[in-house]
Amino acid sequence: MKKLSARRRHPLAAVVVLLLALAATGGLYAAFAPAGKAQADETAQSLAIEEGKKLYTVGCASCHGTGGQGTTDGPSLVGVGSAAVDFQVGTGRMPAQQPGAQVPEKKVIYSQAEIDQLAAYVASLGAGPITPTEKQYSPEGADIARGGDLFRTNCAQCHNFTGAGGALTHGKYAPPLNDVSPKHIYEAMQTGPQNMPSFPDTIMPEKEKKDIIAYIRTVNDDRTATPGGFALGGVGPVSEGLFGWIFGLGSLIAVAVWVAAHTAKAKKS
Repeated sequence: MKKLSARRRHPLAAVVVLLLALAATGGLYAAFAPAGKAQADETAQSLAIEEGKKLYTVGCASCHGTGGQGTTDGPSLVGVGSAAVDFQVGTGRMPAQQPGAQVPEKKVIYSQAEIDQLAAYVASLGAGPITPTEKQYSPEGADIARGGDLFRTNCAQCHNFTGAGGALTHGKYAPPLNDVSPKHIYEAMQTGPQNMPSFPDTIMPEKEKKDIIAYIRTVNDDRTATPGGFALGGVGPVSEGLFGWIFGLGSLIAVAVWVAAHTAKAKKS
């Protein structure tokens, strides 16, 4: 009996019991914590969708339909994804003031939290491009020279060589890009808003989008040197040739007229 009592009172027994308790607690946490977190995330997403639906009903349903199916006044939103909502609403283009050839950018009327809720609701209508993370659109570590090549190949035809914008047909236009945030540029490439074609990752990988964003930011930075003098809209030889024709040739004609007039006066005298 004494030997048995001594074993029960051994100091290591308490330590072993404590370790077993901690292990059991850790096992329970490992088993149930991820499920609890997933359930919390799902609840938060459901709440965002519910709030987004309320905002949609008030501000969007009259044009896009009560279920996002579209009407004669607005296209279907099924499958456009959260990225399209974040771009259109985050730049103030939506809700639109009036129909027209192109919806212009204007003051944003929703907070970012409300935009996220609207995006969550529209995304629930059908799978589409997802709002990018900062890591995806950040120009950090991008290849600016490569971005310039990609921009001139895919974008300059409409936005011109430095992203200053340009006119299109039937009252449409390509907007300037100098003041557009990197996130919205990335989303525009993802979703192809209005007259712009879309460039999904299968056509233009994430790295190339980052390179283009870095190029746009660099050429429109106030600290960027312009060794060619005045940018003249950045549209290249067209504007430069027009400037030379009007002012250069005009100056030469004026000088020629002045010389001829003074030569005639000199002969008369």
